[in-house]
Amino acid sequence: MSFRCGTVALVGRPNVGKSTFLNALVGQKVSITSRKAQTTRHRILGVNTTETAQFILVDTPGFQTKYNNAMNKVMNRTVKTTMADVDVILFVVESGYWSKADEQVLEILPKNIPVVLLANKLDVFASRADAPEDRDQKLFTFMREMSEKFEFSEIIPMTAKNTDDVKRLLGFLEPYLPEQEAIYEPDMLTDRSEKFLAAEILREKVFRHTGDELPYASAVIIDQFKMDGTMRRIAATILVDRDSHKAMVIGEKGAKLKRISTEARQDMEKLFDGKVFLETWVKVKSGWADDRVILREQGIE
Repeated sequence: MSFRCGTVALVGRPNVGKSTFLNALVGQKVSITSRKAQTTRHRILGVNTTETAQFILVDTPGFQTKYNNAMNKVMNRTVKTTMADVDVILFVVESGYWSKADEQVLEILPKNIPVVLLANKLDVFASRADAPEDRDQKLFTFMREMSEKFEFSEIIPMTAKNTDDVKRLLGFLEPYLPEQEAIYEPDMLTDRSEKFLAAEILREKVFRHTGDELPYASAVIIDQFKMDGTMRRIAATILVDRDSHKAMVIGEKGAKLKRISTEARQDMEKLFDGKVFLETWVKVKSGWADDRVILREQGIE
């Protein structure tokens, strides 16, 4: 039996569920998620190896034009460059919903690489229907409209929370991968370092416990990451744009920062399978999203 190995890019507008799909396809959390847009800022690589194929999965930042700072320009450029060097593209949209932001992503899709349209959140779409036949008719109409917009190789409605759907998706993708030996070891799940993953976990907790404005004005820098026996000692700084944002992260008597740090430490210990000592500070750095030195420290440039 021949073995296949290739790269799959997940692209789409912000907050459409790309990172959730990456984690589901890999089988473990390697990309942070939240209900807020632009959670993913980096090109995250995950790996899933089966008996017949190795899927090298690339989660990209959500493509958007709402914010025009240096960070978002870099993130949009990442989306475009990633798509140019993969075997198949998963264009993730929300089942039954199409927006101007989706249209902007559609406009940059390459014509020389297979594109699979993934209609995500099928469970949410189904819950809005009055009856099964109404759901089926609306879904059929949506899929027909999508097929008229672009020459998609496949149109697959599903939900990332359904393990059977995830297995079915891998089956659809496998024929698009070239026949070749595996590039990574079978037990490898991601190419990202523990230091990077620690920063991402802490940033996720900041997202989950603060207001809608803050994610666009916050970042995490790992100042120290070292092993002390079997314990990982991590010192991190949460960068924010304004004094009001700093107060938002710290909370009353430091309660929110304590909660953010505790949940981040617990997730790190679960992922790293070992004890973590985490120290966290909050620092105001106005205009950091346009500071290329800071962006480079985060690995965005």
